[in-house]
Amino acid sequence: MPPASASMMPAPAFLRRVIVPILPARAVMLALLVATALAVPAIASDYWLNAILIPFLIMTLAGLGLNLTMGYAGQASLGTGAFMAAGAYATYNLLLRVPELPLPVSLVLGGLIAGMVGLVVGLPSLRIKGFYLVATTLAAQFLIEWVLNQYPWFSNYASSSTISAPRLAIAGYDLSRPGGRYLLTLGTVVLVTAVAWRLVRSQTGRIWMAVRDMDTAAAVIGIPVVQAKLKAFFVGATVCGIAGALWAFAYLGTVDARSFDLDRSFQVMFVIIIGGMGSLAGSFIGAAFIVLLPILLSHVAGIAFGGAIDGGQLQNLQHILFGGLIVWLLIHEPDGLSALASRL
Repeated sequence: MPPASASMMPAPAFLRRVIVPILPARAVMLALLVATALAVPAIASDYWLNAILIPFLIMTLAGLGLNLTMGYAGQASLGTGAFMAAGAYATYNLLLRVPELPLPVSLVLGGLIAGMVGLVVGLPSLRIKGFYLVATTLAAQFLIEWVLNQYPWFSNYASSSTISAPRLAIAGYDLSRPGGRYLLTLGTVVLVTAVAWRLVRSQTGRIWMAVRDMDTAAAVIGIPVVQAKLKAFFVGATVCGIAGALWAFAYLGTVDARSFDLDRSFQVMFVIIIGGMGSLAGSFIGAAFIVLLPILLSHVAGIAFGGAIDGGQLQNLQHILFGGLIVWLLIHEPDGLSALASRL
C-alpha cells in the first residue's frame, strides 16, 4: 500500500505532532506564573501588597462567587455584600469561640455558613426572577446588615459592632505581615478558582447554563431547575463568604457591618459586568479594572493638574471619569473585557 498522505495522517499521530509540543509550553508558562506569584512578597513593597494586590485578589474571589450565581446560573443578586458580611462574622466567631480550629477550616466553615444564608435568600428564586428577584436580594442585604448591627453577640459585644482580625497563622507560621496575608489570599483564590473551573465544566455547570438560557425549556427536558437555582445561590454565597472573611482579616483588619453595604454589592456586580458575565477570567479582568483604574486616574489627575484642584473636586473628577469609562465599555463591549481579550 502507498504511504498515507499528510491529509490522511492518523489522528493520534496528528495529536502527537500538534498538541504535545504545546503542553510543555503551557507547563513552563504555569511554572513561571507560580514562581512570579510566590516571588511577589520578596520584591513588592508593603503598599503594593496592602493597597493593590490583596484587594485585587479578594475582589476577584467575590466576583467569582457572584459570577457563579448570576453569570452562569442567571440568578440576579444584589446581596453579595450581605454574603460577604455573613462569611466574615461567621469566621470571626469560629476563630474566637472555637480556637482549636485551624484557620483554613474556619474560612471554609464561615463560607459554608454564608452559603446557608445564600440558600435562604435564594428561596424566592423558585417563584420569581428578574427585577423582583433583585428586590428580594436587596432586602436581604439590608436585613443582614441590620441584624449584625442590632445583636452585639455577633461582634462579641464590641462597640459599633466592630470585629478585629485574630492572629492569622497556619501550622505555626505567622501570616500577619503583608507578605503572609498576600500568600494566604493568593492560595485561597487559586484553590477556589480551580474548584470553580471544574464545577462550571461539569454537569452542574451545564445545568446552570441551561437554566440561565431558558428555565422553562430546561424544566421540560427534565433538568431539576429548583435544585440548580438553590445550588447556584449556595455555592456563590459560599465563595462570597470566604471573600468577606479575607476582606475583613487579610485586607482591612478591622471592619463592621457597614463595610459590606450596598456599595460593596454594586462594586462586585461591576466586576463581573465589566469583566464578563459567565467567564471566570472575566472576574480577574473586572477586578483589575475596578481596583487599578481609580489608582491610575488618581496619579494621572495629580500629574495633569499639579495640585491646582483640591482633593474633593479631584475625587469627584475621578468618579466622573470612572463612571464614563464603565458606560463606554458597556455600550461598546457588552460581553465584557474578557470577550475583547479572547478576540485579541
